[in-house]
Amino acid sequence: MRLAVLGSGSGGNSVVVTDRETTILIDAGLSARQLCQRLQGIGVDPDSIDGILLSHEHSDHTGGLKVFLRKRPIPVYSNALTRELLEERLGDQIEWRIFQRSQSFQVGGITVEAFALPHDAVDPVGFVCEASGARVGFATDFGHVTTLVRERLRGVCALLVEANYDQGMLEEDTRRPWSIKQRISSRHGHLSNAQTAELVEGLLAHGLETVVLGHLSRDCNCPDLAVAVMRAAASGGQLDVHVASQDTPTCWVEIMEEGEPGGSSPVVMDQMNLAIG
Repeated sequence: MRLAVLGSGSGGNSVVVTDRETTILIDAGLSARQLCQRLQGIGVDPDSIDGILLSHEHSDHTGGLKVFLRKRPIPVYSNALTRELLEERLGDQIEWRIFQRSQSFQVGGITVEAFALPHDAVDPVGFVCEASGARVGFATDFGHVTTLVRERLRGVCALLVEANYDQGMLEEDTRRPWSIKQRISSRHGHLSNAQTAELVEGLLAHGLETVVLGHLSRDCNCPDLAVAVMRAAASGGQLDVHVASQDTPTCWVEIMEEGEPGGSSPVVMDQMNLAIG
């Protein structure tokens, strides 16, 4: 498998994951035009998408969906509560495929399992995608790491996870009122670098090799700092760390089956762009 983040941040989120036969879009929060341009920029035909998974209903994860689907009969995979909230806004042209949390389902050759995340949405979920012996986790927009999150992500070899803010930078930020700061750092808000690093550290012994950090705040985080915290959590062990951008897609991150030579290479620091949060 391999993945690429088309964009990550409060301005819009979308991720592509593909194996040899199936291509999935996780969330469609960028505009339809940007989705098409960025997909084409990494060599993916927008018409080739086999399914779109929705993590939750917030507009930075669903805002481009209606226009993107006007000429593309792509099934949309969602839980029932998320669909309920979106049906009125999106109209009746959507081909919905409803999944249950903690039950696996197939999108082409990729097996998907959804699990609950603590966030201020109606029924937010993360995903684990598995194909060709490789397991990849996707967990953004959640305020604390639950036991369930740790259990579901145990055994993934790659993980897209948010590292939204640095605690000190958030506290010192003068642009956000205290109420917003409280929402961001609440148990249903977003993860700090330290919280993400603790999660990553616990997964290293279970096969985690590659981390892609997403949803970085423009004002309250920076790539160098986030990467340094993750590397410290790895304690000198092998961990490839990439940072997603709001403004441009990442390069493809190759996810190898456990024991297969190769794998993804560490991201070069001067190629990183800062994601909005």
